[in-house]
Amino acid sequence: MDMQAMAASIGVSVPVLRFLLCFVATIPVSWLWRFVPGRLPKHLYSALTGALLSYLSFGFSSNLHFLIPMSLGYLSMLVYRPLCGPFTFIAGFGYLIGCHVYYMSGDAWKEGGIDATGALMVLTLKVISCSINYNDGLLKEEGLREAQKKYRLIQCPSLIEYIGYCLCCGSHFAGPVYEMKEYLEWTENTGIWSPSDKRPPPSPYGAALQAVLQSAVCMGIYLYLVPHFPLSRFSEPIYYEWGFWKRLGYQYMSGFTARWKYYFIWSISEASIIISGLGFSGWSDTNPPKSLWERAKNVDILGVEFAKSAAELPLVWNIQVSTWLRYYVYERLIQKGKKPGFLQLLATQTVSAVWHGLYAGYIIFFVHSALLIAGSKVIYRWQQAFPPKMAMVGKAMAFLNFAYTLLVLNYACIGFQVLSMHETLASYGSVYYIGTIVPIILIILGSLIKPPRPSKQQARKDQ
Repeated sequence: MDMQAMAASIGVSVPVLRFLLCFVATIPVSWLWRFVPGRLPKHLYSALTGALLSYLSFGFSSNLHFLIPMSLGYLSMLVYRPLCGPFTFIAGFGYLIGCHVYYMSGDAWKEGGIDATGALMVLTLKVISCSINYNDGLLKEEGLREAQKKYRLIQCPSLIEYIGYCLCCGSHFAGPVYEMKEYLEWTENTGIWSPSDKRPPPSPYGAALQAVLQSAVCMGIYLYLVPHFPLSRFSEPIYYEWGFWKRLGYQYMSGFTARWKYYFIWSISEASIIISGLGFSGWSDTNPPKSLWERAKNVDILGVEFAKSAAELPLVWNIQVSTWLRYYVYERLIQKGKKPGFLQLLATQTVSAVWHGLYAGYIIFFVHSALLIAGSKVIYRWQQAFPPKMAMVGKAMAFLNFAYTLLVLNYACIGFQVLSMHETLASYGSVYYIGTIVPIILIILGSLIKPPRPSKQQARKDQ
């Protein structure tokens, strides 16, 4: 194939085109997994196809990069189980940070390049979760959180199981992140994948086709919008000649445009995981029951664009990574008998920022996301304080929360896109730091204005 001509025809570089072709190839590769007989051949197929797709996408060095955190994680499980979780967390993130610093991938991505760092990010989470779950296997079940009980590993997975889990059919390219226990049950046809006389195995083809069609629509929207709202506009003099409302509107459209690229990527990965069968998450309670594929889902597009509250965003955006952060960072920072607060939220968002890279734009964005969620919770508490007879006021507060989320999210995500400190602060300053000031004011007001709790009689009446 004439890669140069193909890349030029769709406006991307040759390395990006090569990655996209391999990324789309994860769909047929994952489909063929279904026909591989036996457990050991399935693990071998997962490992070999993942390594091959990585080689074709990023070159031989990519698999060497993947081998280092994988080796550190597995050796820690073999050598000293009581501390394998914390060790792998520190070592995995340490190596990932080193790669972030060495490659500075964000600059390459902005200029149309690509490297293996993005895939390494997903792989790091899988390696860490496997070690932590094996660590949790030493603990007594009493006192464990539901996620710990569900995913802890009593026995150490074999080496081929471990490699298959890490590289399965190229799922490390863009996720979704899933658990070792889920991978083993899927491979062995146990758990929710075990054959049943009551109902036939779920067919993945309808859901996979829907994800493929969704990816095509998302890419079409992105390609249409991106020439009209280029990221480079934030560094051009004309942007700063516009009035306040036009600059604010452009910030919204810039964030809106960028999100469709992620919607496209995650829709492809969703199709890949669904068609393999791993995306199956159970049956609905409807009559007749329908197969659910939530394990493959990484984004709810309408949920993001019409989020009623910032607290909903982790549930609808990069869903599986948000779930990972909740299980392995947020919940583990909560002391027994105490409620989580802003510090746990800020620490979780900081880990997320470091995972993305060491650019100032990432750090600023995720600090803002912690402020965004905290401010949204204040509005929600005020909203809940109004009795049912003041329904109109409650609806007005709900709309205020929606508008607040829309404003601060699209303001903050400029930092995620432009990355540099100078461009981030310049774009924020162009709208007078409104997306920073508003959440801080809300958090202060929330500590001063405590809404009254409904009386027990009123609470009973509401129920």
